[in-house]
Amino acid sequence: MSIEIFPVQGIPEVAPGDDLGAVILSGLEASDVALIDRDVVVVTHKIVSKAEGRIEAAPDDDAYRRLAEREARAILRRRGDLIIAQTEHGFICANAGVDRSNVPEGQAVLLPADADRSAHHIRVNLERATGASIAVVVTDTFGRPWRRGLVDVAIGVSGLPAILDLRGSPDTHDRTMHVTEIAIVDEIAAAADLAMGKADAIPVAVVRGLDLTGDGRATDLVRPPEEDMFR
Repeated sequence: MSIEIFPVQGIPEVAPGDDLGAVILSGLEASDVALIDRDVVVVTHKIVSKAEGRIEAAPDDDAYRRLAEREARAILRRRGDLIIAQTEHGFICANAGVDRSNVPEGQAVLLPADADRSAHHIRVNLERATGASIAVVVTDTFGRPWRRGLVDVAIGVSGLPAILDLRGSPDTHDRTMHVTEIAIVDEIAAAADLAMGKADAIPVAVVRGLDLTGDGRATDLVRPPEEDMFR
């Protein structure tokens, strides 16, 4: 299998109320990328949240902390100004996903209220405009237990399975796999970030070459409490 990743450049600053489908289409045209069947459009949540008006004032650290606490379903750990929280979506991340990077001074961006729904809306609009059968993944940057550094992961998905369940399948030595579940949308998110970068103002990429169909949700990736060995 050969995978290609195309950064979508020329995306302007997104404002509340913007039609993200139209914004992405203009970027695709500027980047000379035409969507085809089975393409996966990967979108950073920042532009989704901005279009959906999920921006609030955070003029100082105290206001930022209050926003993070408000967006948290539960606060699991504190260390100085850092909060590790569970969001209403079920995700566990720093400061409940509230972020002050890549926004004007004194503001903060919240996670989309329902990123799976957001991904679906973008997908429907792009499919209607192009005629291609595609998938959409909405991403954010998370840390990971026991490992340093950050990676992009999926927080919204439409048109793809979130997990490839290989349990019961044979491995290369014909042994049955019993626990192997691949977080395929997280792998797509991390791969796309290699083309988008963190400081290059490229919030969209197209991943091509995958042969995947399905109707998963990013919330399928949330580990049930009875399986959680980290808390």
